[in-house]
Parts: sequence; C-alpha cells; structure tokens
Amino acid sequence: MVATSYTVAFEGVEARPVEVQCAVTPGLPSFSIVGLPDKAVSEARDRVRTALTSMAIALPSKRITINLSPADMPKEGSHFDLPIALALLAALDIIPQDEVAQLMSLGELSLDGSLVPVQGALPAAMTAAEESRTLICPSASGAEAAWVEACTVLAPGNLLQLVHHFTGRTILSPSTAGEVQTAPVTRDLSDVKGQERAKRALEIAAAGRHHLMLIGTPGSGKSMLAARLPDLLPPLNAVEALETSMIHSLAGLLDEGGISRSRPFRDPHHTASMAAIVGGGRRAQPGEISLAHNGVLFMDEFPEFSRTVLETLRQPIETGEIMIARANAHVTYPCRFMLVAAANPCKCGYLSDASRACSRAPVCGEDYLGRISGPLMDRFDMRVEVPPVAFTDLGLPASGESSATVARRVATARDLQSRRFGGQTGLRTNADAQGRVLEEICTHDSESRSLMLRAAERFGLSARGYHRVLRVARTIADLDSAEIIRRPHMAEALSYRLFSANDA
Repeated sequence: MVATSYTVAFEGVEARPVEVQCAVTPGLPSFSIVGLPDKAVSEARDRVRTALTSMAIALPSKRITINLSPADMPKEGSHFDLPIALALLAALDIIPQDEVAQLMSLGELSLDGSLVPVQGALPAAMTAAEESRTLICPSASGAEAAWVEACTVLAPGNLLQLVHHFTGRTILSPSTAGEVQTAPVTRDLSDVKGQERAKRALEIAAAGRHHLMLIGTPGSGKSMLAARLPDLLPPLNAVEALETSMIHSLAGLLDEGGISRSRPFRDPHHTASMAAIVGGGRRAQPGEISLAHNGVLFMDEFPEFSRTVLETLRQPIETGEIMIARANAHVTYPCRFMLVAAANPCKCGYLSDASRACSRAPVCGEDYLGRISGPLMDRFDMRVEVPPVAFTDLGLPASGESSATVARRVATARDLQSRRFGGQTGLRTNADAQGRVLEEICTHDSESRSLMLRAAERFGLSARGYHRVLRVARTIADLDSAEIIRRPHMAEALSYRLFSANDA
C-alpha cells in the first residue's frame, strides 16, 4: 500500500513542491527515508514514531519506506515531519488517503505529538495556492500563511487534532491573517541639530532610493541621521510587503504571523562575515542585503568592514539580486536595497581639524578611505560631508522640519515615479532606471545639459557616474514638481557627486 502527501523544499524564496510517498510492505521491520534527506529529515523517523506512540498508534512490524520525490533534489529542514506523518497515517488507513493527497503540509513534530512552528510558511502557502491545495501548518505559523488569500490554511496545535479533523470528530476552522504591524515613530528628524545639507541629502536619497555615503568626524551625527531614514520612506505596498515578508519568513523574523508595512532597516556590525552580509551558510540562508530588500542597509564604520565583504556588494547594488553558488546549492535572493554608508575621514577621525589630527595627516585619510575600492565608491549616487556641530547649537531647542513633513514630500515624489514607470517590471524608483528609459525620463534644458557636460569632462566622470548624476537630478526635479531637469537641479546633483572625501 502506497500513500502520498505533499510538502515543499526551499530554494531561496522559492518553495518547490515535493511528493512524500509512503509504502508499508512485508519484510523485516524498518523505517527508512530516501530522496536526498539531510540529517534533520533523516531524524524525522524517530520523532514521527514517538509522536504516534504518544497517540497510542503502534507501527506495524513491517518495512516502512518514505520516498521524497523528486529524489535528486536536496531535502533540508525539520518541516518534513508533518507530511511524513500524514503519509504514514494514510498508508495505515487511519486517515483518508484521497484527502491527504489533496493537501500540502509542513511542520515539525515534538515527541508528544504537538506541532512546532517552522520557517517558510508564507512561501509554502504561495506554492500551495499555485497547486490549488490546502495548506496544513502548525498553529503558530497559521497567521503568517493565511496572508495568501488564495490558499485555505488549517493550523492544528498537534497531530491528534489533525487526525480528529480527518475523521470528522472535530473540524478545524481556517486560519486568519495576522495583524499589519506599524513601527512606532520614536526618532524625529527635527531632533537633529544643524546638518541641513545632510538632511536634504537624506530626503533626496529616500525619494529616489539613491545610495548615500556620509563622511564626517566622530560624533557629528552620521548614525543619528541614518537612524531617522526609515520614517522618511513611504510604507511598503502590497506587492513589496509580500516580497519582503517571504524573505523574512525564511529567516524566521515574522513576529506572530504579522506582516509589517514598514520598510526594513538593517544595520550589521562591521565584524559581520561575508555569509552574514550576502547570504550563505549550510542552508544558503538570506543575508543582510536580502533582509534589507525594499528597505535600507546601513553600514556604519564602512571602511572597517572586510575588503572581501565590501567587494561582494558591487554586483548586488547593480542587479538587485544575489546568487549564492555553493557545491550543493545555487540560490538567488532579491536584494533591491538602499545602501547608506557612514565613515570617518581617517583612522583618527579628525582629518579636517588641524589641532586634533594625527601626525600622519593627510596621508592617513587617503590610506583609510582607500580601503573602499574605486568601483565601489563609484556606485554611491551621493556623497555628503557631515561636519561637527558647534557646542553652542546643541543647547538650542529642536528646529527644522519634522520627519512627517519630509515624508509627505518623499511620498509625493515616489507616487510621481510610480505613475511615470506605469508598473514596468523592475522599475519603481528613479534609481532603477537605465538605458533608454533613463534617457526618456531625464529630459533637461540646454543650460543643465551644458553644465553636466562641462562637469563630466572636467572631473572625469565615468559613464556610471554620469548616469547616477542624471538619476539624482531627476529625483530633485520630482521633489520640486518639475517636468524637466533644470540647471539648479543638475547643479545640486553634481554637488553631491563631486564631493571629495579628502576634503572632509
């Protein structure tokens, strides 16, 4: 007798369908699992056997074989426990085989038969909806999976409840989606004293998703400014929220099944490894750049990161995705993030202050920022100096615009870009535009064009630098509600691009 159930195997954010086949045949008593299972999947036989024993279900003295098909796809994770148990119960005629064959399930079993929440319920629900199947998952994962409205989600607390559901004793009710979470605003831009140019740069970067480099002396407010950036960004739309939540689901970061409309803000420490930043490890998990998808990746003390780590950022910045290639896995994750980097001008941090600079100035500044390669530095759309704030200004009351005021202008500019691109694939902000599309949206008058050409020739802008200046100028024009790029827009964009770190 052969019974089947269905589950998924994860390849990046994709959940691939897996057929779990169970055969109970005459022979020496055994319980084997085949189909490239990893250690966690192989140990499922002990968890399943003990869980069934706790329900007073004894396995027959026969040969039990579990096959995970397709057999050449690696199977990893403890979420295979539940589908294996369902296939086995169906093969023993305890629950109906035809009903089990119409389901997709995932979940880890405790020894007492209770179901433990697992990662990846949201991507699994997406696959179940595509396959027109009902998803069964642990109760703690039900609110997360129920966000996929096209899929019916049943979330029992233990295996016994599921058996009662199939036998008609107690019917389970479908799960409901979790709450939409909104992060409270605790940091306001008006709290930052001075730094008007840096505040303006934050607004432009937020409006167009431009990569930003902040360079300044220690304590000048670089981290303080970056921490206020998330409140300037518009909330995630439905598509972006689903994209981001699927990645966070795989990483186990969704809190009580709630999906957040706030854009992610990730700030890894400079000792983070390459696998932690770009993704990898034994199961090719998403890294910080993917967890920051549709949000902000803030890298403080940028030159202190490993040179290898910094260089791995170059390709994801351009393509918006990262492929993690390992001997046993080739996984692609989306990573369309906004990079905000902060750095001191030199090792001691006081290059511009002759009374406090070290004896190696200005060579120390060249050596320190020289850790950032030219190709990587060229990928920053904007570079801004953050000078120290005078002590006399620190005692003044809060001034300047609030985060809410700036956020309204950013939202207006983002709406304008959304209408301009009209839902074209991969185009959401000005930073995404390139090639013919960039030429079409960056119409400018003769004065701005002349200024741009003179600056490009004098300062030796690369083709990438030329295009990034155009994108920033387009965003500045959007904030000004201007249809074409004019000379003031271009001049301001050039001022952010041509800033020299050695002048800090």
